[in-house]
Order: sequence, then C-alpha cells, then structure tokens
Amino acid sequence: MNVENQRDHLSVGHRAMLAEAAAITAAANRLDASFDQAVETLLASKSKVIICGIGKSGHIGAKLAATFSSCGLPAVFLHAAEALHGDLGVYQPGDPTIVLSKSGSTAEVLRLMPVFRKFASPVVAIVGNMDSPLAQAADVALDAGVLGEADPLGLMPTSSSTVTLAIGDALAAATVASRNFTKEQFAQFHPGGQLGRNLLLSVGEVMQPLGKIATARLEDSVREVIIRMSERPLGAACVMDATNSLLGILTDGDVRRLLAKDGEVLSSPVGDCMSVEPICIVPETKLGEALRIMEDRTSQISVLPVVAEGSRTVLGLLRLHDAYQPGLL
Repeated sequence: MNVENQRDHLSVGHRAMLAEAAAITAAANRLDASFDQAVETLLASKSKVIICGIGKSGHIGAKLAATFSSCGLPAVFLHAAEALHGDLGVYQPGDPTIVLSKSGSTAEVLRLMPVFRKFASPVVAIVGNMDSPLAQAADVALDAGVLGEADPLGLMPTSSSTVTLAIGDALAAATVASRNFTKEQFAQFHPGGQLGRNLLLSVGEVMQPLGKIATARLEDSVREVIIRMSERPLGAACVMDATNSLLGILTDGDVRRLLAKDGEVLSSPVGDCMSVEPICIVPETKLGEALRIMEDRTSQISVLPVVAEGSRTVLGLLRLHDAYQPGLL
C-alpha cells in the first residue's frame, strides 16, 4: 500500500465517522415530547417490549432488544418477515412494539400494523421519514432521518442505522434513569465474563490469602526476602510488624530497579529498600473498583496489599492476574 492510498483510506474513514457523528447530533437536537411519550410507553409494559424490523434495521433491532433486556426491561426481537409466519406467538396483550424502518414504508412492517392493534400493542416507530405511512400509523414516531448516508456512494445504511441505534440506546438509558436501576441490579443480568466479575465479586473473594504470600520484617535482608518471593511467586512481599500491620511492600519491579542501581543491595535490610505506605485495599471492595485503582493511573499497579477495614492489618494480596482470572462466575 502506497502512502497516497493510505491517506485516502484515512480521509474516507474520517469523513464517514464525522458524518455519522453529525447525524446523531442532529437527531439528538430533534428530540421532543414524543421521546418522553415513547419512554412512558415502554415503562408501562407489564411483560416485555417487542422490537421489530427487517434488513439492517432488523440487525439494529436485535442489538436493542439485548440492550433493553440487559437493563432489566425484558425485550425480544421480532423479524418482520418471520412474524407473518408464526412468530407473533411471542406477544402478550399490551406488549409495546418498537418498529424500525428507514423509509417508513417497509412492506413487511406495514402489513403488521393492523396485527399490532389486535394485540393492543402501542407502537413506537423509529423512522427515517416522518411523512411515511409507518410514522403516521404509529402511536409515537421518533425522527431518525438523515441528510445522507456516510459511505462514498450514499447508499449503504450507515448514518441511518447509526442514528436508529442511538435513539434506541437513548430510550434504554431513559428507562434506566426512570426506574432508578442500580449497578447491583445490572450485575444480576451479567453474571458471566469480566463485567460480571467486576460487579459481583469482591476483592476478598479472589485475593491471595496471607498464608500464601511472601512476608518480611524490617530487619530482614533483601536477599532473604527475594528468596521468599521466589518460593511464593506472587509478585511482591508485604513488610509487616509483629502485629501483622503493613509497613511497606517490596515488588518484583522494586527488586529489578534496586539491582540495576546497586548489586550490593542484597545485604541491605528490606526496611531501607521497600516502598513505604503503599496503596492498599479492603476485602469488601468490588473487583471493578479495585481494577480502576490498579489500572487508571500513569503507571499501573500489578499488586495491592489487602488490609482489614479501618486498620493496616494485612489479610492478603490482590494481583491483576487474580482480578482477570476466570473462575467463581
């Protein structure tokens, strides 16, 4: 690839992303009382929300159904064509429907509008043409119109599908705020993966307990402490007093830096070489907060001493590896 072609790729990508961003901004500025009405319609659901579309709008609809469900408002995606061949059995009377269509004249969706009425389903349309049959037939219509698509041909669903997604996400966000949905509730629907671990697990559930970590007293030599760190290779040794109160920490990184400065440091007391007053954490802290403390900084922390609440009594050691290690969930 020559430099000229590379620059052209970058400029096309840059223009496309800016065009989509501008389309979202324009749609956000158009939000009015109809948005409030749409949110109230969804909040009134006693069962679930149906999201209906076809083609690219269908793909957006499937994503939005997953988003709504993840924040405690049950939702399912209904493919407009399959709905005409049996999938309407998903409905319970009164289930609100969000219909997605760029043109507002999608034949499969329009054929369903009378059926939605039979199910007493209030219809919220996210539509690219507010003068379309779908917008006129819906109980609430939200304007997802765009001046043009972001691709060089002006044909691919790019800006239009992005705006539809953004409006759907805005509806989901508004329902979360209205229901005072909490992080703890969110965690109930995300028990797997790192997200679930961060929200549900505490430091105390994944830390290395005191009996498994290397420890030292102030007068111990660096050589002695390094040997203990090799026997219990968790990345650090906690330096404590006779009551197990934390005085400092010596990490693998500290050892490397010490040896690079002075090869004779091995005979020095660890109290002269340790990091004093290291950042600590208590076992009740959620894992996500612990990761924020370790990672959201110029220089990442790979280990954190775990101490008892209200004291410096060492209970264990938390490593980044422990925070990301699959297990428990």
